Amino acid sequence: MLRDLVTEQQLPGLDDLDGLSTLDLVRRMGEQDALVPTAVAGQSARIAAAVDAVSARLREGGRLIYLGAGTAGRIGMLDASECGPTFGTTSEEVFALIAGGPSAFAVAVEGAEDSAALAVSDLTEVSLTAADAVVGISASGRTPYAVGGVRHARALGAMTVGVACNEGSPLGQAAEIAIEVVVGPEFLTGSTRLKSGTAQKLVCNMISTLTMVRLGRTHGNLMTHLVASNEKLWARAHDLVSSITGLPDAEVEPALQAAEGSVPTAVIMLLTGADPDQAREALARTSGNLREALRSF
Repeated sequence: MLRDLVTEQQLPGLDDLDGLSTLDLVRRMGEQDALVPTAVAGQSARIAAAVDAVSARLREGGRLIYLGAGTAGRIGMLDASECGPTFGTTSEEVFALIAGGPSAFAVAVEGAEDSAALAVSDLTEVSLTAADAVVGISASGRTPYAVGGVRHARALGAMTVGVACNEGSPLGQAAEIAIEVVVGPEFLTGSTRLKSGTAQKLVCNMISTLTMVRLGRTHGNLMTHLVASNEKLWARAHDLVSSITGLPDAEVEPALQAAEGSVPTAVIMLLTGADPDQAREALARTSGNLREALRSF
């Protein structure tokens, strides 16, 4: 029964919520939000297992696919869409499926979340294989679209993760790795875009970011594979090359221009004397890992 889920229960002590001052409202809501990071930390071991499993699939050419409905689906889409500009991934390597299709990101498609068959159809359309990793997201952990999609993916041999906010959820049971972050009743009863949504976003942040760290898409804590697609990001790329090489701007900028904005390519050129093609070849041999590419010279 829906009413038995922690995410659907009423938070005590807020019966007078609509009569509180705005400052008290902010403080009360902030107190609830502050509980989320601790709850996420409690799932550290399972998140780490998910990162290792996802990175293993991507290292062998598989894809990371987020799957969810409503707020959960939007969180998956948000996280996936940031991987390109941040880590240089393509929309074929990391992407998200949301119940009702891409338009459901902006306008809710009611009823789509109730169809497990729709998830199977969506995964079939993107040619899901055993090489892929599927991360199903659902606050309740019982959304048919997420649960059905994860069950189908696991049956095909894909690596599966279930991210939910209730213990012992059908989604967690369906997945190979269950990450169940219990944040308690919501500030507004049943509004899982609040604490549950924040918890899901933090987990997705960790999965995608740390997977990319494991894959060598960073150098230390520098996002070396960012796509320098505007003036701000070009300036950031310039500063990254300068920071890693320790060389002056007068040397950095020409190298970055010759590297067509690629930070790893420019760094290799400056530190080894390689030309752009040689630098790119070294990166290709190491699957884009800058540290390993530098060691190859």
